[in-house]
Amino acid sequence: MSYEQPSQEDIKQLLQKSTNIAVVGLSDDPTRVSYMVAEAMQKKGYRIIPVNPKAERILGETCYSTLQDVPEPIDIVNVFRRSEYCADIARDAVEVKAKAIWLQQGIVNEEAARIASEDGLDVVMDLCIKVLDSILLPHGKATS
Repeated sequence: MSYEQPSQEDIKQLLQKSTNIAVVGLSDDPTRVSYMVAEAMQKKGYRIIPVNPKAERILGETCYSTLQDVPEPIDIVNVFRRSEYCADIARDAVEVKAKAIWLQQGIVNEEAARIASEDGLDVVMDLCIKVLDSILLPHGKATS
């Protein structure tokens, strides 16, 4: 069975019901796309949880080395890592009982999608979470 992107309505519902977004590969460099996307999502009211073993704090939040180190529930694991790392990240997302894994625009990994979906996680690949959130929830989660 090959991966099929969720419908826009399914993605909208995922975003509406999500609060905590663990961002794997979040850079502390404000000029990097991962930083800009996470900052925009934080400004929209999502709780950003940075996962980066090389930083202590990003966007005012404590960084964690791994998903397993995050001490709170994770709704979406948003991935800014190369495709070859995504299967392991999917296994980690399953282990921490995340609700979804979201591979950013340009990132595709069928094995990661299979691992996550077989354990009941929602899977989004090759789409920017910030763009979809802006399109599907332009006025924020509460008013949609």
